Amino acid sequence: MISITERAKEKALQLMKEEGRPENSFIRVSVQGGGCSGLTYKLEFDNNLTENDKVFEDKGIKIVVDKKSFLYLVGTELDYTDGLNGKGFVFNNPNATRTCGCGESFAV
Repeated sequence: MISITERAKEKALQLMKEEGRPENSFIRVSVQGGGCSGLTYKLEFDNNLTENDKVFEDKGIKIVVDKKSFLYLVGTELDYTDGLNGKGFVFNNPNATRTCGCGESFAV
């Protein structure tokens, strides 16, 4: 399962509205190779499901992950921060054994 905090939910809904996304839109998260630790997170809004997608719902928000990325993201909580160290979505991933200093990439 992948969960979302109330702050991240509010920000995602705000951004989807600002972008004029259709009502059936959801958050798509995935993992790609790259970054100084080996893997990077990707987050986007989408409204097209594929047969390889796993669909979760938390706090009324759909979160979709492809099966390959799910192996790296199981148990992850999606948060949003607007603190002094920068603002944006944050992945609290219990599977990450090493993260880079900027938090943009990780290893398992």
